[in-house]
Amino acid sequence: MHDLSLALLALASGVAIAAACGLRAFLPLLALGLAGRFHAVTLRPSVEWLAGDAALWSLGIATVLEIAADKLPVLDHALDAVGTVLRPAAAWVGAFAVLTGWGAPWAQIAALVLGAASLAVHGVKAKTRLGSTVVTAGHANPALSVLEDLGTVGLVALAIFLPLLAVLLVLIALRIARGWRRRKPSTILAP
Repeated sequence: MHDLSLALLALASGVAIAAACGLRAFLPLLALGLAGRFHAVTLRPSVEWLAGDAALWSLGIATVLEIAADKLPVLDHALDAVGTVLRPAAAWVGAFAVLTGWGAPWAQIAALVLGAASLAVHGVKAKTRLGSTVVTAGHANPALSVLEDLGTVGLVALAIFLPLLAVLLVLIALRIARGWRRRKPSTILAP
């Protein structure tokens, strides 16, 4: 029973990390690498390289570039296009890294499913950003980007320390986004 509980907590962490990667590709991996370096999380042995100097420096630079570029009009949409491939790959690595206690091939399969599922978060983010560009001529996009940064940091922190709460928040956010998608545009703007 203890092993099952740990496996489920690892899965919850994987879900939250994959969702965070749907918002930012490199920030969740950097956070996992730092958490692994300071023993706040146990990484799978084959992914312990995330806590190494080369990975942390590379992910740190990539994170700064991704966050900065996401604040600039036009570049934010280019990042979303590239993110369609990059974010699921990052989600696979991040989810796989925390699926400790999962044997082969189950860890790889679960990480693959979670990587693909990160596209749902990425899709909601990209559509929201596109809608913001249309409605505000892109002026609100930097503010949305800051909210995405904060959401990513919060989600990764919860994935590491309170994974069940992180999964609950992801499910609530996706449910809300799904509800917004189903509403007609005239009812969204109506008082």
